[in-house]
Amino acid sequence: MTFWIIAIAIASLSALPLALALRKAHGISEVEGSTAEVEMKVYRDQLKEVDRDEARGVLSAEDAKRARLEVSRRLLEADKARATEKKASTRMPIWAVIALPVLVIGGGIWLYDYTGAPGYEDLPLAHRIALADEARATRPAQAEIEKERPSSPPIQQPDERLLTLVSQLREALKSRPDDLQGHVLLARNEAVIGNYDRAYAAQKEVIRIKGNAATATDYADLADLMILAAGGYVSPEAEDALTKALQRDPNNGTAIYYSGLMFAQTGRPDMTFRLWQPLLSNSEADAPWVAPIRGQIEMVAQAAGIRYTLPPLPGAGGLRGPSQADIEATADMTPEERQDMIRGMVEGLSARLANEGGSPEEWARLISSLAMLGDTDRASSIWDEAQVIFGAEPEALAVVRGGAERAGLVE
Repeated sequence: MTFWIIAIAIASLSALPLALALRKAHGISEVEGSTAEVEMKVYRDQLKEVDRDEARGVLSAEDAKRARLEVSRRLLEADKARATEKKASTRMPIWAVIALPVLVIGGGIWLYDYTGAPGYEDLPLAHRIALADEARATRPAQAEIEKERPSSPPIQQPDERLLTLVSQLREALKSRPDDLQGHVLLARNEAVIGNYDRAYAAQKEVIRIKGNAATATDYADLADLMILAAGGYVSPEAEDALTKALQRDPNNGTAIYYSGLMFAQTGRPDMTFRLWQPLLSNSEADAPWVAPIRGQIEMVAQAAGIRYTLPPLPGAGGLRGPSQADIEATADMTPEERQDMIRGMVEGLSARLANEGGSPEEWARLISSLAMLGDTDRASSIWDEAQVIFGAEPEALAVVRGGAERAGLVE
């Protein structure tokens, strides 16, 4: 009720100035006197003044007559002007002025009733958290959700040979229930052909056989297979597996990612962000959870009311030099072989910058490397190209210029 009282009061305060403005603009209020009426009053006073001047002898009878004629003419013109003003004036009836705020208020109430959510309760933070906890506690179980939604697509389309081998492995394990390696192979291959429910059943056998030796990865794999079987849904059973994985290894990336997904599905994007942001920052670019996190974390942050800008991929824009293995491999090379290897690396850098672009440091390194190899014409051409690319960025251009200076292209 408080909401409606405040809303109607605000609407009334908004409509009142508008009504008063329209009332004044359309001549609704009684004006004390128009311009023509003021002029008529002045001219009547002038006629009386002429009579007084004639009586005192200030004006002759002839001058008084002429003055009366002139003032009377002006009085008639003012009277005509007043009549014209009355005709031109369009008076809005008072009921229209009263109807205006009623229309604004009533229209606003109808619009809110039609498009809004009347009676929707306030959702303070504590209440929202309580609702999320309730949603998490009452969400469907694994078996229930598997009946309602399809599982994730298979990793690859199975061929007859693989299907036959998996079928044979199933039969073999019936007589060897404690064959650890057999269940590991079965879980893996059932997942490959898209039988995720059978895959996580086999993974449960792996964990049963290992007992206390089961690792965080074993439990994270179990949760992964259960989530795939449920089409991406994190069930209470999958959450239990994730909890056991994190108890064994708090830094298990798979378990952290899926735990964050579970919180996102149950209305706690703040918890999702709290889990995903450190995981993303500390992960290599090729980690399997990096791509899905990068695709969702900005929306999660927005839902949690957090300002967040997605950072570049780890390693993106950085200098890519030879690995330690590359360096060790040059020890036994002849000078010609070493030169060929360096040239190959320079060519690879050149191709990447041409196709993907790169940092100013990489452009500078390419220019100086080409000059070192004696290809100064090509180095000069790339320096010209870099000036166009980084011309609007003085700091970046200064870095590239350093490479050109080392190549002897500029002084």
